[in-house]
Amino acid sequence: MPDFNAPVRDLEFVLHEVLDVEHAGIEGYDALEPDLTRAILDEAGKLARDVLAPLNPVGDQQGCQLENGVVRTPDGFTDAYAQMKAGGWTGLDCDPDYGGQGMPYVLNTAVGEIFVSANMAFQIYLGLTHGAYNAIHAHGSDAQKATYLPRMVSGDWTGTMNLTEPHCGTDLGLMRTKAEPQDGGSYAITGQKIFISAGEHDLTDNIIHLVLAKIPDGPEGIKGVSLFIVPKFLVNEDGSLGNRNAVTCGKIEEKMGIHGNATCVMNYDGATGYLLGAEHKGMRAMFTMMNEARLGVGLQGYAQAEPAYQAALDYARERLQGRAVTGDENPDGPADPLIVHPDIRRNLLDQKSFVEGARAFTLWGAQMIDKARRNQDEEAEAMISLLTPVLKGFLTDQGFEMTIQAQQVFGGHGYIEETGMSQFARDARIAMIYEGANGVQALDLVGRKLGADGGMPMMAFFEMIKAFIRDQGEDEALATSILDPLKSASKDLQEAAMFFVQNGVKNPNEALSGSYDFMHLFGHVGLGYMWAKMAVVATKALADGTGDPAFYEAKLATARFYMARRLPAVSMHKARILSGGATVMALDADHF
Repeated sequence: MPDFNAPVRDLEFVLHEVLDVEHAGIEGYDALEPDLTRAILDEAGKLARDVLAPLNPVGDQQGCQLENGVVRTPDGFTDAYAQMKAGGWTGLDCDPDYGGQGMPYVLNTAVGEIFVSANMAFQIYLGLTHGAYNAIHAHGSDAQKATYLPRMVSGDWTGTMNLTEPHCGTDLGLMRTKAEPQDGGSYAITGQKIFISAGEHDLTDNIIHLVLAKIPDGPEGIKGVSLFIVPKFLVNEDGSLGNRNAVTCGKIEEKMGIHGNATCVMNYDGATGYLLGAEHKGMRAMFTMMNEARLGVGLQGYAQAEPAYQAALDYARERLQGRAVTGDENPDGPADPLIVHPDIRRNLLDQKSFVEGARAFTLWGAQMIDKARRNQDEEAEAMISLLTPVLKGFLTDQGFEMTIQAQQVFGGHGYIEETGMSQFARDARIAMIYEGANGVQALDLVGRKLGADGGMPMMAFFEMIKAFIRDQGEDEALATSILDPLKSASKDLQEAAMFFVQNGVKNPNEALSGSYDFMHLFGHVGLGYMWAKMAVVATKALADGTGDPAFYEAKLATARFYMARRLPAVSMHKARILSGGATVMALDADHF
């Protein structure tokens, strides 16, 4: 099976040289000194390499087992979870008032990437808990926070999010789960939820479910949805565990991937629940955490591509096949290594340029979330809201594609389970679907986010790129290979956005038919912007003199590759968008 080594050097490069976190002017960022972040990332890398990554194929092969209502996780998962708790990883960026370490979200994101790359199925248990923690922290009463948050921060309890039902996924207004008011202020929750990640397991003594349900006689549709805390075991006033609640796992789904995570059908049979936030405002409570949750799924896309790329690179260096067309490069061996061949280089650079660009894009997004929360910055909030569907949709689409390309480097061996390459593709595939399928992300981007606040966030994005290009001065080499392609791509994005503005109101199909292409066009421009920023940093480092010139030279070469070979995809996406919706909508539904 492939080995995994955390990309600590690259994470440090993005945090300290590209984002310059120490001097970003965000509350708490002055603590992010290189020595501190290096120590944290190094320790996370050791845990990932020595504990989580070896369990990745174990989880894939064994899966989870439902026995007498209890889900047994794969061998080694309970011990690994205990190590996570002991190391304080469950509360890295959580509120110190509830036992957390109070670190910025951007650092938690960097650590999360390492853990997802090592073992995505395992990390989902922690990720779901973090989402439930956020919702309770934002909307819970003081009593609810005191009851649940310390044990969730410590990792003693985990959390889930229960949205989907058999007959409704994206359209949550159709849900049937009911919440009947009871004496004492609680509610009886009755209904069935499906696709509930980490819905039942043996890692902790209690699981805190957050459940969307409808209170009788409330408004119709989505406006009548409320959010409830439904613990697996009720919690006594002294904090000890009480009676088992009427919530059970009826089934574990048999899935394409992430076998080590229990994806459950959850049955609520009059379970005791407690209203979280206001009545009929459940979706507002859910959307509090939506930017972070969707950014986290976008991270999963490229974080699966990272270990797949590492494995493909190792294989390409070691596997001997054919001879270089320009002459033998391994004259003492029977053949040259795969990496001498141009198409293998192209394949590997596709992967490398995506993963490293996506890393910078995601950490930049995480920095905006910190700025919005810690500095109460409304412009940062508006910008990350605009970019969230791009981060989620584009990075997961491309991340899955890169796991396939990594598999391709192995040839037939990539199709054999013992090499481990298929697991990366199978695990990455879910990220395109959950937390809002990518088609829905594209509709959200074009239908809601593009015109939000009169289009100001979109215009701010364009101005940000213009200002960046303008600030780079007269570096002709940088302009020709990096800045000019970015400028051209940004203009294509503007032209596509203007097409939607001019045509979308009178004929929404004109806009929505091109929404998926717009999401990808936007994503390529976003990564192009990140590569331009990285290229500027690398150019300066080389000019100033550095002890690691190979690192910065590789950054520049990869930036040039992205601009020359990946960014031109924007022209294709723009052409599709400008063709309008006529051809998409022309075929009658009965004629498909």
